[in-house]
Order: sequence, then structure tokens, then C-alpha cells
Amino acid sequence: MTVRTTYLDANATEPLRPAARAAMLAAFDITGNPSSVHTPGNAARRIVEDARETIAGLWGVRPNGVIFTSGGTEADALAIRALGSERHIIVGATEHDAVRKAPVACDILPVDEAGLPRLDALEAMLSCGDGEALVCVMLANNETGTIARIPAAAAICATFGARLHVDAVQAAGRVPFRFGELGATSMAISAHKLGGPIGVGALMLTPGIAFGTPMMAGGGQEQGRRGGTLPAALIAGFAAAARDAIANLGDMPRIAALRDRAEAAAVAAGAEVYGNIADRLPNTTCLRMPGAKGQELVIALDLEGIAVSSGAACSSGKPGTSHVLQSMQVPSDRAAETIRVSLPWNATEADIDRFVDVYPRGAERLRAEARAA
Repeated sequence: MTVRTTYLDANATEPLRPAARAAMLAAFDITGNPSSVHTPGNAARRIVEDARETIAGLWGVRPNGVIFTSGGTEADALAIRALGSERHIIVGATEHDAVRKAPVACDILPVDEAGLPRLDALEAMLSCGDGEALVCVMLANNETGTIARIPAAAAICATFGARLHVDAVQAAGRVPFRFGELGATSMAISAHKLGGPIGVGALMLTPGIAFGTPMMAGGGQEQGRRGGTLPAALIAGFAAAARDAIANLGDMPRIAALRDRAEAAAVAAGAEVYGNIADRLPNTTCLRMPGAKGQELVIALDLEGIAVSSGAACSSGKPGTSHVLQSMQVPSDRAAETIRVSLPWNATEADIDRFVDVYPRGAERLRAEARAA
């Protein structure tokens, strides 16, 4: 008998929104390279530019400030390369590996016990720096869901003439914000984190910012800032998903209530929560069950048809302690006992009913096995 999957790993990827699927199917009927000047090429270009205008409008960016990329990882890497050249790079300790592992020398900005960047430390680092800096701070953490004080960080950066790059991949489509209100120089988002297709994202820029050498020159697409043929169908799906996500932000209190119910049941069963002392994404909880290894609990839940993760999707399954929890001063043995539950846009009461039923039993079985070992 096939077990129906209860999908609670939205921070890895969201289910595809019907509007995105429909937009892509329509775009697939258009044959043409967006860079070609003939009629089919112009039709493909129109799809791309309509999507650019939609995405720009949703987050308050000028259309020429939207650079399409293959996803959030490339958008982060492009920002560091093109905006951080010959600058002092400062990276938040809990940043995604797309930022942390960029091939540049950087200093690490420490975080507090909630995983939020320490603004006093940022000011100290910038005040004693020997030149301009590029600071990289994510808007919402992918493991704990904690939301950083980006406008405050931007104000500090402005005081010292530093640029600020924001990874907004997890926040886009889940909490309301406008790019201009953040005060950042650049911002990365990714389609599949808000219900669009995998394989497309965007880097957004403030007007007039000097842009250095791109990672890929290619045929000069995206005003020479990112080469490569633009995937018109994926971009159409991106814009449709983004439009739908922003239009339905009013549903996030329902998602938060479902998250809170799952979290309360986990706590009642003996779990503790990391990151809940700060503002969080409405869909995310990071749970530690003492005595139950996170990886083993992920497998146990999967066998029951419940999909969660033991950390970032890019790192899940790899040995080692979560750098996010480690930066929050969580001991490695406790960090190894955590899972991440992240509700998708289409989560239901039945999904939470299933989690509330299975999680305590699965965790207790693993704890009993550990005690008997």
C-alpha cells in the first residue's frame, strides 16, 4: 500500500503553484530565443520582460535592476563577485553555504543566541576596517526561520560606506517586505522557494550601483551582467508563482497557526525549539528531541510518509554539525538531535494531524532504542 506523503520540507523546495505550472505550459508553446530579433524571438523576449516587470513591481525594484539567474546560489555568488571585488567581505555566521563558501576571503559576523547577526559586532568590524566592505546578511534563516533586523544593519553599513547584500531566498513570498525598505544594495531570491520552478532566481540591485565583472560573460544577456540564454518558460513560472505568493500573504497566519500546533505537540512530547525567542518565518520550526538523532528521526518519519529534514537541503545527509546551531552556541550533541519542519503554502490541518500523531511515537521509539543500546 502506498503511503500518502505529508510534505513538511518547504524550505528545501515548495510545491509548484498551479499558476506557475499554467504559465510555464503556455510559455513552452513559444519557440524562440529571447535574444533573437525575429518574431518568435521577440515573443520569447516579451515573456521574459513581462516577468521582469512583474517581479520588479512585487518587491519595489526597477525592472533594469532585476538580473535573472539559475537560482539563489548563483544570485548570491554573483553579488559577492560583482559587488564585492576589492572590498572587505563580512559574512553572517549563519548564512547559507552559497554565501559562506564563496571563494573569497571573509570575516565572520557573530550571531546572538537566537541566531541573529550582532549589530554591535558589525559596527565594530566596520569601524576598524581598512577600506569599504560588502556585508552579507540573510533576511530569514533557512534552518530556524529567524528574521534578521536588516534595516538596522543597512543603517550601520551606510554609516561606514559599506554595501549590504541580503539573501532573501527563504523570506520571499512568506513575509511582506519591499527591497527599498530594507536599505540593501542587492538581494537574492529563488523561484522554487516560493512555489515556482527549480532552476531560476534573481539578483536585485539598487539603481546606479557599479557592477563589476560577471561570472559568465556569454552573449551579453542581462545588460552584460549575466550571460547565457534566458529560460523563458522558467522565468514565466517564476513570475506567476511570485505573483500568487504575494497575493496570498494573507494566508500566512493560517500557516503560522498550523506550525504552532505542530510545535506545541512536539514540545509536549519532550522537544525543545531553537530560534523561537525571535521573530520567525510563519512556516518554520527547528525542533530538538533529546535522545533521538535528527537523521534517524528524519528516516523514521519518512517511513511513515512524513517528509522533514535535519537541516538545510544542501547539507542534509552530510556528516557534521549544523553551522547555524553551532554559531548559536548549541552543543554539537544537541544540534545532532534536531530536525527542521517547514510547512508549504498548501499545508492542511490533516498534514498537522498526521505529524502530531506520528512524531511523538517515532521520537520515543528512537529514544528507547538509544537507552537500550
